[in-house]
Amino acid sequence: MSVAQRLGAREIQSVIATFRDLLLGHKEMINALNVYPVPDGDTGTNMSLTLESVCAELEGAEDLDEVCKAISHGSLMGARGNSGVIMSQILRGLADTVRTESAAGGEDAQIWAKAFTVAATAAYGAVQRPVEGTILTVVREVAEGATAAAETGADLVATLEAGQAQGHDALARTPDMLPVLKDAGVVDAGGQGLLLLLDALLHTIDGRELPIAPTDFVRVSQAPAPAPAANNGEKGIADLRYEVMFFLDANDDRIDEFRSAWAEIGDSIVVVGGDGIWNCHIHSDDIGGCIEAGIAVGRPHKIRVTDLLEELEHMESLVDPNAPAQPDGTEASIIVNATEQSRCGVITVGVGEGIRAIFESLGATAMVLGGQTMNPPTELLLHAVNQVPADEVLLLPNNKNIIPVANQVNDLTDKIVRVVPTRSITEGFAALLEFDPEAAADDNAVSMTEAASSIVAGEVTQAVRDANSDAGPVSAGDYIGIGPVGITAVASDVVTATTSLIESLLAEDHELLTLIAGDDATEAGTSLIEAWLEDHHPDIDIEVHQGEQPLYHYYLGIE
Repeated sequence: MSVAQRLGAREIQSVIATFRDLLLGHKEMINALNVYPVPDGDTGTNMSLTLESVCAELEGAEDLDEVCKAISHGSLMGARGNSGVIMSQILRGLADTVRTESAAGGEDAQIWAKAFTVAATAAYGAVQRPVEGTILTVVREVAEGATAAAETGADLVATLEAGQAQGHDALARTPDMLPVLKDAGVVDAGGQGLLLLLDALLHTIDGRELPIAPTDFVRVSQAPAPAPAANNGEKGIADLRYEVMFFLDANDDRIDEFRSAWAEIGDSIVVVGGDGIWNCHIHSDDIGGCIEAGIAVGRPHKIRVTDLLEELEHMESLVDPNAPAQPDGTEASIIVNATEQSRCGVITVGVGEGIRAIFESLGATAMVLGGQTMNPPTELLLHAVNQVPADEVLLLPNNKNIIPVANQVNDLTDKIVRVVPTRSITEGFAALLEFDPEAAADDNAVSMTEAASSIVAGEVTQAVRDANSDAGPVSAGDYIGIGPVGITAVASDVVTATTSLIESLLAEDHELLTLIAGDDATEAGTSLIEAWLEDHHPDIDIEVHQGEQPLYHYYLGIE
């Protein structure tokens, strides 16, 4: 039976929707596996968001040609993170091959075997330095298994089953290929996610049951968490600080030049696309150099920068994945507090009803819901700017990851937009104390930036997996205190972690501690922290506010 009859437009749409649903259901499990190239716990999130974009693109597509083109375009434009970009190449290779080979009247098994082969080649071609033991290995071996079966005359089901079986075998061997996986006792997260596509395909063909995500993310071994790797002074992938992503409008013949420039300043490089539009991903310490390389050959836009070190120390790697769901950054809400026209307005970024109320009381015009792992995109910040009743607007990102995104907004609007580079909620509070709604944005930005820079910020949360830190080993369930230079306190209880963090941050000239209690903080715990401060540092005043933020027991600011 031809692929048009067995896996035509409607069936392929069903495969993609099922794959999306499987990724959403398995998202936290896949995130928990994510330790390579950096342990940022976002592979499942990025893959599922990529598929969400594909599904949105498929709306209105009717025939096979339209469906395949929608998959190809939607995956390119919606790809998130390294894993999402590679997944987009796999989907594009599959869709483009199915479209062309079906039109030529090929047989089901041969078409899909070839499609996976093309997909694997595209995935490898997109990565500057392919690494075995990753999703690349898994998709290659899926293709090899499917091809071997198809060449023996197997039908479509048997061909896909053969690819699936060899893919699972390859996944099980990924820890033997990458020491970082073996040390952590996990298989490759991206490969795990990819194999759900085979489940979706076979389910659509014959209705077999779909896999159910485990609720306890048991490691494949009980190996201890890896110690920081020794090196000879050269940086590896995991040492590179920032993930930079953007779309690049550039002539296809300039892309090799662009890839070569990026190869000099970073790693984990993926550049995919064609016909003048490219989706670009890199890990690097040189944010400016990454963007300048794009400007040299074309026009970079929709730039996103993520601080990978901060992600390692924060929610995606160490915060409970079973915590209450938060809004995704691309769909975050905008809360406008003021309707009267003023010369200058302020937009803050944060989450928590108490934090919103504090920002409003300090004069913030609007708040965008977002923060760590919920980084609002440029488009959302621009939308907020356009909603604010002021001709000049100040943006307070309150997170290092969001500052580069906020910096793009001024060029996209007729309003004057200035960024006060606040890196924490408490820096945002301090900045707002200096805000004058009748002063120019430029003048406000100077005084507010100075006020924010006077704050020493910290935060306390709970680890959900083992890790290593400068403060010592971290075990799942420990409470960690994070300061400007990383984790500086580790304890089995939240009060000790918080007081240890405070002790590590206090200096002789400090006078005031602002403590913002989150959803998981208790009155008793907060009282103990206040009593400790009175006993050990009676000269330090303390202000306690209820922020109601999720996941972080306390935010603190010292001045």
